[in-house]
Amino acid sequence: MPRPKTKSISRLDYCQYLLSSQINYTLTNYAEHVEEISHDLVNRYLREEKLTPRLVWEHVQPELRQSEHGYIVFDDSVLDKNYSKKIESVRTQYSGNAHGLIRGIGLVNCIYINPETEEFWVIDYRIFDPERDGKTKVAHLQEMLKNALYSKEISFSTVLVDSWYASNKFMLFVHDMKKKFYCPLKSNRLVRAYGTKDHYEAVKGIALDDNEIKNGKQIRLKGMPEDFYMKLFRVPVSTNRTDYVVTNDPSQNCSDDTRKVCALRWHIEQFHRELKQLTGVEKCECRKQRIQRNHIACSVLVWVRLKTLAYQAKSTVYQLKKGLLREYLIQELKTPRISMGFA
Repeated sequence: MPRPKTKSISRLDYCQYLLSSQINYTLTNYAEHVEEISHDLVNRYLREEKLTPRLVWEHVQPELRQSEHGYIVFDDSVLDKNYSKKIESVRTQYSGNAHGLIRGIGLVNCIYINPETEEFWVIDYRIFDPERDGKTKVAHLQEMLKNALYSKEISFSTVLVDSWYASNKFMLFVHDMKKKFYCPLKSNRLVRAYGTKDHYEAVKGIALDDNEIKNGKQIRLKGMPEDFYMKLFRVPVSTNRTDYVVTNDPSQNCSDDTRKVCALRWHIEQFHRELKQLTGVEKCECRKQRIQRNHIACSVLVWVRLKTLAYQAKSTVYQLKKGLLREYLIQELKTPRISMGFA
């Protein structure tokens, strides 16, 4: 006689499934591997639960090692739903990973970097869904930044974003909070040398002498207050790419140091890659936006758990997750359940 189905499932149960599974993260796959669990039971739990980004912070807070020189980094990622036609909250948007427009769910993320320990943590995120909440991505950034400073009371000195968020409004917002920012500009942003009445020109065409290439150039960005100046640095990123980075940091006088600061943004790309490859965050096929939101929250919680254990073990999240297959392979090579043979 088959065992009766259980009447409930918890957040811990679902997160454990996402942590343990290696390829398939669907609700059907979950139900097929746990005798007491049905697809409808998991679906009902995810449909009725309401998990928020605050839950992620509750799990991260005890592990967070702060520094007065800490960095807050923002960036967004698109969860690929290109073959999904009826999932709520899916919209066509640009994906840097795909280098083009795809259908997906936009995830705006905030991480914290401790430069002394070289560790980082995700501390907040938002779903980009303007049809439901009317908020732009920059509005989400401002909300998360205020939350980090005033509610979470996190210690940090500098904010890093990419060129998509380097708007005048956001830079002034950070400056008014008495924090430093480093922002790469799009090549067509208009600037002029500070203290002059020269015509504005695209930043990619502005002249820099040898000293300014090394130590930066004081500039005024079009649309900024008349007395607000910034330092502009030309930062080589690769053999075929150069970024033009502006900062309100008055102590910054070195192009090499600016390049090192900007390189810290790589950590949020690392977070995006690990989240997608190890937690199944893109793999939920359910249509309802509440289920999608809860699945994303659980996926981020799984990443937080993996990252915490990786720091403790001085390992990587990939070694931990793929290590779950190690005992399986050892056992199969000793006593294979499907034996190889030749006719």
